[in-house]
Amino acid sequence: MKTIYWCLCSLLLTTSLWSQGPPITADKPIMLGGGSFTVKTLTEIRRTERMNATYIPVMLHYLPTANSLVAVHLPYLHYNIAGTEEDILADIKVLGKYQFYRKDGTGKTFRMVAKTLQSIPTGDKVDIIGLSTGFYESYFGIVAGYESLKYGISTEMGYNLVPDGTQDEFRVKGGFGLPLLKPQYPNKQVNLFFEYTSSLFPERDWYQLLYAQGVQYARKNITFDLAIQWPLTQDVDEGREFLTSVFLGTRFTF
Repeated sequence: MKTIYWCLCSLLLTTSLWSQGPPITADKPIMLGGGSFTVKTLTEIRRTERMNATYIPVMLHYLPTANSLVAVHLPYLHYNIAGTEEDILADIKVLGKYQFYRKDGTGKTFRMVAKTLQSIPTGDKVDIIGLSTGFYESYFGIVAGYESLKYGISTEMGYNLVPDGTQDEFRVKGGFGLPLLKPQYPNKQVNLFFEYTSSLFPERDWYQLLYAQGVQYARKNITFDLAIQWPLTQDVDEGREFLTSVFLGTRFTF
């Protein structure tokens, strides 16, 4: 009976974690299934006072083990800055994650991940922070997350280093996920996400606090994402204010 009980708890926990799905603009430390692949995209349509941009990455993620991940992001970028329109390959990104702490309970889990994101300057030097700067960038951070059958919380803190540019960034993210349907198998869920991004750019003396409201539909091993992001407060140079971003995403794991 004890073996059956723990098997049922494990199944329920796994279903819950998958059903809540990954955050949309934030990140989470949950990794499911060593040897698995995920193909995904998260289109961002960004409007600022300076420009309009559409960013469409193709992301290939692979989990060599249940606690490690490597990925490459191949992004297309269309931008319009001061009437100049271009379609380019933006900065290619290489991602690595390692889960170094995990504590599971009945219907809940807490995990922590070390994360690095390396940007290769394949894009133009157009100073579109987070999308294409045309400089080498190295991000290092820690992601922590707690999930239960009722909700999920994720946090991230890290620093993005740009040795040859002025886009250094101290970044803090937080997210709250709320499933609207009870856990079920096969997985079928609708989830709400409430996500915050705080960015300090010390070399430019800029600061932004952004909020994103998102909804996600998950069925079996496919998810669809929609989120709208806008600034709560910002202190940047005149003409560089952030207005809105719309995120449209999908992912498939096999």
